Amino acid sequence: MAKKPTWDISENEVTDESAYLSRRSLLKAFGAAIFSYHPSSLLSDQMARTRGASRPELDQMLSQKINSRVKADPINFADVTPYRYASSYNNFYEFGSGKSDPKKNAKDFVTNPWTVSVHGECDAAGIYHLEDFVRPHLLEERIYRLRCVEAWSMVIPWVGLPLVSLIEKFKPRSNAKYVKFETLYDPTQMPGQKSLFSTIEYPYIEALRIDEATNKLSFLAVGMYGKLLPNQNGAPIRLVVPWKYGFKSIKSIVKIEFVEKMPNTTWMKSNPKEYGFYSNVNPSVDHPRWSQATERRLPSSIFSPNIRPTQMFNGYEDDVAHLYQGMDLRQFY
Repeated sequence: MAKKPTWDISENEVTDESAYLSRRSLLKAFGAAIFSYHPSSLLSDQMARTRGASRPELDQMLSQKINSRVKADPINFADVTPYRYASSYNNFYEFGSGKSDPKKNAKDFVTNPWTVSVHGECDAAGIYHLEDFVRPHLLEERIYRLRCVEAWSMVIPWVGLPLVSLIEKFKPRSNAKYVKFETLYDPTQMPGQKSLFSTIEYPYIEALRIDEATNKLSFLAVGMYGKLLPNQNGAPIRLVVPWKYGFKSIKSIVKIEFVEKMPNTTWMKSNPKEYGFYSNVNPSVDHPRWSQATERRLPSSIFSPNIRPTQMFNGYEDDVAHLYQGMDLRQFY
């Protein structure tokens, strides 16, 4: 019997939305779709920065693609993370530093229209509408563990497409060693970006090594729980890298750049002694201010803390350990 993919986690461990209680579809293989570059997709930088008129076809197309997604096949697993936590307990500092701030402050966040600039060391640079990323693909549902560097965790069913399927279409050159991502910078919509008390610089920047970005687990999500991605969870498009701490999974992406040198990411700039470039989940390497040996799986409370051991690479060791062969993961944290 073929081994099931590591992202195919049981629905028992996922938020108990009613749509998921009846879900039993098998995970199907799907062919790579041809990524079309239409002249109308290429916009000027000025147009990309301008929040123009809404494109009604975007939300309709995304909803249709999500509804027709390849659904995940459940495997028996343990706990349940209620949906209300996944949609209301968030770190998204652009909308505030409290866990409930993003849901409260992002409710009017404009995600339509949405464009993403792709540039740097690649042969298919351009500025694309979000629908150009999504339309050619049959979307997948992947149930991934999410482990925050703050030692709490969830399990979330994302809907989207493998990052590698886009990277290949952008035709990175041989000197493209890293992929850099950038979140929207718009203080008029994102109050955290104009806060006088912010501890990080904006726009938010994250990056992956090219072999990490093209690993089969790396994922671009446009939905979760069979629905459009909520604003507070990184709408309309975000990265999901399940073997790394959650802050590596950058939200509300507007730029993708292929570069030769390792980028200085946001948390590295903020506190390089605490946050390294790789930020792989590693129970043997503690944060300077707390242990990473265990995690608190939501939901939890004083009387039921739901503490469990943290797994190396968040349980995805079989898929990603080879990327770091020969590296001292205490030094390259």
